[in-house]
Amino acid sequence: MKKFIFILLISMAQNGYAQDAKRLHEMGKNYMIDGDYSNAESLLNDAYNLDTNNIIFVKDLALCLYFEKEYKRGIKLLSNKIDAGMADDQTFQIAGTIYRANQQLIEAENLYLKAIKKFPGNGAFYNEIGELLSSQKNNQCIDFWERGIELDPIYARNYFNACKYYENTELIWSIIYGETYVNLDPLNQKTPEIKDILLNNYKAYFADLLNEKYIKEKNKFIQKVLSKLSKQFDIVAEKGITTATLTMIRTKFILEWFKDKPEKYPFKLFDMHLKLLREGMFESYNQWIFGSAENLSAFQGWTQLHSQEYFEFMQYFKTNSFKPVKDEFYH
Repeated sequence: MKKFIFILLISMAQNGYAQDAKRLHEMGKNYMIDGDYSNAESLLNDAYNLDTNNIIFVKDLALCLYFEKEYKRGIKLLSNKIDAGMADDQTFQIAGTIYRANQQLIEAENLYLKAIKKFPGNGAFYNEIGELLSSQKNNQCIDFWERGIELDPIYARNYFNACKYYENTELIWSIIYGETYVNLDPLNQKTPEIKDILLNNYKAYFADLLNEKYIKEKNKFIQKVLSKLSKQFDIVAEKGITTATLTMIRTKFILEWFKDKPEKYPFKLFDMHLKLLREGMFESYNQWIFGSAENLSAFQGWTQLHSQEYFEFMQYFKTNSFKPVKDEFYH
């Protein structure tokens, strides 16, 4: 009986500590949101001391230390959990952010490599190490961005960086990655930048259509893309590259693409184009991508003139999220 009472008291005490820790943690987070990092740190540290194994408490305290530029303390806190095998993916991400803020780039790279080994399907780590290498002018960055695209195809940022990387070299891949990005992250403040790149890449591609760097592309998937796209050169020669002509070019491209056996190179982006064509929304979609990049006032005029169909497209777009899938990586 005494043993039972003792265990009950211990359990009640532990529950009390847990509730106190949770309350302190919530208060600390509120202070951190308000930018009062000093009070936030004090409360988050108290919560952590009551429950040192709670990884949420660890992450929020480390994040607060990052905001306070207490980098060494933040790294020490997180490293202990990483070395003990207690870290989740966010723990690695916060640690990498602190390493980079403290200019410990070698340590950050090693950390990301360790994170990739532990979380091979997490696209964020491939993006982070890619950006780290890119900041050092290391062209291996693209290998990590594309590996991230291959293993975690719905993570958007790798497409953004790959699009930018290939902007002046492999135009078709820049177009594919860029269009995928704007569909995955349409509300991001960087999306207009990618729309500009897409329009300029189409102009550059058709201006340099007969250059060997395109004709002799070794990748079979891209060879097929080029063969279908090059058939539309007459439209460009006659009318140039505008939102309207791109709609025509891309419509004919998709119809040509699906004349062949699409199962050889199944591709969600092209599947979506075909679906939008069938739904009568492909023109609105192309206006959404290229219209504002070409001429904002003309685009606004088009949306006013076609208000109902553009509204229907936007409603459809909001409820039919685009999701690339694995096994459709052809680079």
